[in-house]
Amino acid sequence: MDWTRGPTIGHGASATISLAIASTSGELFAVKSTELSRSKLLQREQSFLSQLSSERIVKYLGSNTTCEGDTMLYNVFMEYVPGGALSDEIRRRGNRLDEDWIRLYTRQIVLGLEHLQFNGLVHCDIKSENVLIREDGAVIADLGCAKSVQGNGGGSVFSGTPVFMAPEVARGEEQGFPADVWALGCTVIEMATGRNPWPEVDDPVSALYRIGFSGDVPEFPMWLSENGRDFLDKCLRRNPRERWTAKELLEHPFLEPNSKQLREFPVKSPTSVLDDQGFWDSLEAPVTPSVLMHIGSSSNSPAERIQRLNEGALSSSSNLPNWTWDEDWVTVRSNYIEESERFSDNTTTTLVMASFVHEEEPENSVLNDNLFIENSPENISISSSFSTSKAFLLACEIFLPPKEFLTIHLVATLINVLAEIKLLH
Repeated sequence: MDWTRGPTIGHGASATISLAIASTSGELFAVKSTELSRSKLLQREQSFLSQLSSERIVKYLGSNTTCEGDTMLYNVFMEYVPGGALSDEIRRRGNRLDEDWIRLYTRQIVLGLEHLQFNGLVHCDIKSENVLIREDGAVIADLGCAKSVQGNGGGSVFSGTPVFMAPEVARGEEQGFPADVWALGCTVIEMATGRNPWPEVDDPVSALYRIGFSGDVPEFPMWLSENGRDFLDKCLRRNPRERWTAKELLEHPFLEPNSKQLREFPVKSPTSVLDDQGFWDSLEAPVTPSVLMHIGSSSNSPAERIQRLNEGALSSSSNLPNWTWDEDWVTVRSNYIEESERFSDNTTTTLVMASFVHEEEPENSVLNDNLFIENSPENISISSSFSTSKAFLLACEIFLPPKEFLTIHLVATLINVLAEIKLLH
């Protein structure tokens, strides 16, 4: 299959996401790519996506390997969702969604979580940035941190964004289905307030300590209805065994279908550009410096780039971004196709699936600035010593002002009394 890679539109937990067009059908789709030699996490995500079939989870279309320049890339094809992330939708609506919208999106996210749980999968990073808004509502995306819990009770590898982590995850105990329910509650708070659930916490270690050991829960927005606050109470129980399951949450009065018809969803999703003259006209239109910035700039966060991409789509007469056909578009011929359901050829390739790797317990563990693999801000300094007790790998995204999410890998040890942690501000 031949296809054309377009501009980068975001970054997931394990790879870069680009827009793409199938050369024969003209179908728009998203392609998530990383170097083949570093593709273990993306291959694991592909293996999970290929098992799933739910209207509330981003649609998997296939995968392949390609050689682009001198680099072998592993690619996963998914539906393109031009509405952007739920976080963008929250900002578009004034940093707070009406309760009817919160109810609708929450029910759709819970339906996605129920399907994940049915298949033995924990998403591990539910938050508004990992929920996309399609023309028919919310879909869960980015399974880069997901894992199977069948038979291992949650495993010893912990992933996610600290301010959305459940108490048992922050303590390094387990990360099972209840952890996703906790993160769902945090996402409801995001929709209701436009802020993360712990706005007073400004660094990841403080967040883990507060969540894991303080006994606190996030503050419930008082303007929500009684049913809304009760729903949050069922999600944000500190004891994971007291939290409701996704199936139980679907029966909660807060998620009962509302007779009020909600208006438009943000963007009608295009599936093909062959018959859309406006799209081709936009490719030939002169490019302004601002357009070039949100196609190629790497200095901004993924969320900001997605937001600007979507704003361009909304402002265009064709409801599509004003891209040009230049060096940002690369035509790709695939020689190796993996179960591409929508663009299928008869060629297949065998993939080596990823497995969880548990790090050996170190004699000592120290967190410092060198653990930040990219864009480490100068104003952050973490230097904490721990006595050895329980080692685990924490792969996460940290919430930092001004709302930039940086990918980090922390190798840490937990102790029974976390008072030994020393935070340097």
